[in-house]
Amino acid sequence: MSSCSIPNNGEEVCVTGAGGFIGSWVVKELLLRGYRVRGTARDPTDAKNAHMLALDGAHERLTLCRADVLDYASLRAAFQGCHGVFHVASPVSNDPQELVPVAVEGTRDVINAAADEGARRVVFTSSYGAVHMNPNRSPDAVLDETCWSDYDFCKNTDNLYCCAKMMAEITATEQAALRGLQLAVVVPCMTMGPMLQQELNFSSNHVARYLMGTKKSYPNAVAAYVDVRDVARAHVLAYERPGAQGRYLCIGTVLHRAQLIAMLRELFPQYPVTAKCEDDGKPMAKPYKFSNQRLKDLGLEFTPLQKSLYEAVVCMQKKGHLPVIQQQQCAVQTCKIRTIGGDMISQMQINKA
Repeated sequence: MSSCSIPNNGEEVCVTGAGGFIGSWVVKELLLRGYRVRGTARDPTDAKNAHMLALDGAHERLTLCRADVLDYASLRAAFQGCHGVFHVASPVSNDPQELVPVAVEGTRDVINAAADEGARRVVFTSSYGAVHMNPNRSPDAVLDETCWSDYDFCKNTDNLYCCAKMMAEITATEQAALRGLQLAVVVPCMTMGPMLQQELNFSSNHVARYLMGTKKSYPNAVAAYVDVRDVARAHVLAYERPGAQGRYLCIGTVLHRAQLIAMLRELFPQYPVTAKCEDDGKPMAKPYKFSNQRLKDLGLEFTPLQKSLYEAVVCMQKKGHLPVIQQQQCAVQTCKIRTIGGDMISQMQINKA
């Protein structure tokens, strides 16, 4: 399982951080499309990576490789013979002083190792945190691929993860240009949907806390959301489409937190969903405009958030992270959620059978 010497029958690619929430879905999507996949992990034998070995096609076309983004030799071994690399791994340092340097050096290592091993294309996973954290952006502006977060603002507000992703993305872009690699950058926002791994990830925990009412109030704030399967498809589309390069903003919808709460309450009325808003006397924050047209032009169709939320909760129930309070009563439920101004966001039917 830890060996990286696979015969190259057809196109072979490597995914860093393959065992994570997004990485696992990227691996699954690649396997479904017939690729031979190498997935890097710090410890391929760790039980937390077992879910990848159960994916369709994994037995024949998936190899887990022991690698670390700060271990250049291990990266070269993992990338050997690969046509492309998906750099999904995120910094894992718990030291704020090391977060940015680890992200930058790890990304530089990945780009250089990919180039040294003859890969022709890299898809880099950035973050919405590298795009939207700018207090000076006009509320009427459309958030798109030209937008960047304000580094000093992020640093001064202790949003160091955003700083790390900004600097890592810049490093990937500059280094890929120096080494002559084709680079596409996927920029996902808050990522929702079912988990392949057993461990509870950040966004699922975010939903669970609201659903169970353990988070006593929600903020007067807006956020952007996307389905994890759309993020995985975005990576593969950015890899496969001729001429795809630069940034691709991966946002499905932007909602006030009150609207997210309303969706959860509509879908799962039997749960004690958080009901109180942290009302600081300010006007309710308004969802901003955004463009995901570049990904749509590649052929991506975005999943409705209601579907993502429903399937995320059912997944958490099955994996034991949430109690099944009672059997859902109806086979099909129509979910209508309105914006604060009263405009319809969407209407869909979700099969609960």
